[in-house]
Amino acid sequence: MLIDCDTCAVRGLKCDDCVIGALLDAPPQPVHLDASEQDAIGSLMAAGLIPPLRLVALPAPPDAERGIA
Repeated sequence: MLIDCDTCAVRGLKCDDCVIGALLDAPPQPVHLDASEQDAIGSLMAAGLIPPLRLVALPAPPDAERGIA
């Protein structure tokens, strides 16, 4: 799973209540979580020990989908 805070529609608004903000303080670059990390974070969230992921991905611009820069 790739989490890119720069593409989050609620960045700044929900960072304090997001697992990434709570654990990594809104990192400057994307974060890649492997399957075991996702499982561990899921267990901590289910137990109520950390907040859930609040990422709301912004839609890609139409030109980006076609590979136009």
